[in-house]
Amino acid sequence: MANTFTAVVKHEGDWWIGWIEEVSGVNAQEKTHTELVKSLKIALKEALEFNREEAIRAAESNYSEEILNV
Repeated sequence: MANTFTAVVKHEGDWWIGWIEEVSGVNAQEKTHTELVKSLKIALKEALEFNREEAIRAAESNYSEEILNV
């Protein structure tokens, strides 16, 4: 299942900066728009994987996983 996220992107001075609206803490700064988008995708993938691992670790045992579509 593919997920869709929204990047807020700005060009300020010599830098492109951006962040993901839906996931706090996922942001990047690069010299080009292309590099920024690539960095945001990498940071988002890493954050989602980390969050998944943390959720499973916090549950410890006797849990189920349920898919939610919003």
